[in-house]
Formats: sequence, C-alpha cells, structure tokens
Amino acid sequence: MRNHYLDAGTAREIDALVDRVHRDLGHPQGPIELATVRDLLKLDLQYYSTEDPGLLQEVVHKMRIGAKQVLKRPALLLEAVAKFDLKGLFLPDRKRILLDAALPDLKKRWNESHEIVHGLIPWHKEYVLGDTKETLSPVCHQQLEAEANYGAGRLLFPHQTMSAMISASAPSMAHVKTIATHFTNTITSSLWRYVEYSERSSFGIVGAHPHHKPVDAAPIEYFIRSRRFAAEFPSITEDILFGLIRGYCSYKKTGPLGTGDLILSDVRGDSHTFRAETFGNSYHVLTLAVHVQPTPKVVVVPHKLGVPSSKS
Repeated sequence: MRNHYLDAGTAREIDALVDRVHRDLGHPQGPIELATVRDLLKLDLQYYSTEDPGLLQEVVHKMRIGAKQVLKRPALLLEAVAKFDLKGLFLPDRKRILLDAALPDLKKRWNESHEIVHGLIPWHKEYVLGDTKETLSPVCHQQLEAEANYGAGRLLFPHQTMSAMISASAPSMAHVKTIATHFTNTITSSLWRYVEYSERSSFGIVGAHPHHKPVDAAPIEYFIRSRRFAAEFPSITEDILFGLIRGYCSYKKTGPLGTGDLILSDVRGDSHTFRAETFGNSYHVLTLAVHVQPTPKVVVVPHKLGVPSSKS
C-alpha cells in the first residue's frame, strides 16, 4: 500500500486540533505522555482480550469499520472482533478506548494515539470505530482512518521538534532510529513520519527481506513517498524498487543490510541517483532512500573510420 496525503484543508483542521493538545501539554519536545492526553480529553482506556470478553459485551449496538457496518447486536461483538481481527475500538458515547491486550507495547502506543485522534476529531464522534490491522497501519483507504492515522503521526511527533531533528543531521536509518528512541515510538512509524515531513525527494519501504521472503508474503507492504517524490516519480513501482533493493542487500536477517545507489527515471524521463539504506528488524525490512543528484547523461560521439581524431 502507498501513503496518501489529506487535502490541505482537512490537514490544517487536524493540525489545529493536535496543536491545541500540544499547547495544553506545554509544547513537549520529548515523548508524548498519552495518559496525560487522555486526561485532557477525558478519555478512558481499557484493554480487552478474546479470552476475557466482559469488556466487549459493554459496547453499543452500532459499530462500523469505516463506512461498513459490522455489528447489529451487541451479542455479535465478540464474533466481529475475531472475524475482523480488531486491534482497537473507540466508543464515543462512553468516551472509551479499548485496545487489544496482546499487542506489543510500542504498537499499543501507536494504536492508542490513533484511537485518541478518533476522539479528538469532532466529525468522527458519530461513529463507533473498530480498527483492523489494516486501518491501524500508517496508511489506509478509508477517509476516517486516514485522518486518524495522520493525526496520530502529528500527535506522537510534534511538528517543530520533528522538523528540527530532521534538519539536524544527514538522512540515514541511524537518524530515523534516533528519532524513534527520542519520541519512544516504533522505527516503522518514525520512518513514515521522516519521509512525509521531508521536503526532499525521498521514499521509504517497509516489507519482506529480499532474500528470505515467505512465499505468501507481499514483497513490499508499505511504500511511503514524500510529496516531492510522488509528484516527480509517479511511474516508479514497488516491483521495480524491490528488485533494486535486492541487488545490494546482504543475506543476513537483522541489522544493517546494505546501501546502494538506485537510478530512477522521473516524469520527464531524466535519470536521478538515490542513495538507499536498508535495515532489518525482527518484524520487517525497512529502507530509506533520498535523492542525491541528477544522473549525468552519457553522450556517445560517433567515430568515422579512417579519419583520425583531433587533439586539443
């Protein structure tokens, strides 16, 4: 899946809502304390498990995933949780967030911020929103979920601090990991925000290992593009990039996997060099690629037989 940008008006409205929260928190420059955010918004947080359905039985009769109604009676909620692999729920009438207790802690942090933003955006409050693994990813195809993901990124990575950190160092996976540690967020969400905040032509890849891809796994799960890259390189596909990344990646499974210069053609047919760096963690292989320079054109001068070349 590819990232999609909200229209400017919607983004500004969500930015204003998130900025107000940051202002009430005293404009924090480090990790956002989500418990404090919930207190400000008077939101409750509880965890659920399919092994302990008590909390789930409390949910109201109407529940939607995006615009799709999946629940008509409260008794069907547990079945819906299993069927749709729900990872989080926002219940506006009770101002309650429910999260899957089985999630790793850092993923709980992203999911919680996503549900908080559902509660923060006024036009989301008419829905009971259930979020699957797909809608909780940093990109999705449903407008409400895209708005919640955008707001979650802005909430967890305050704009001024994030922009300052990006400009403080040359682009690298090491710098992305520094940002992840600074804000106590996942490397994947940090890579996502890093690319989307970038004013340069750049992209990020999250996917399978090029040399150890499971048969049923998608080569590239997420293709994150900066605004400039999306405009200048619209014809670049995931398949093209996976092949290029495979060319320089080592066979080891974790840690730095290699760097390489990728030659890509822009919308005008001109070639450009991108410096790419790939890193493997226990979940995904992540790549950051940043524009370096236009690739010089090679001009071939024909040589006529029998005519000696001139010397300068």
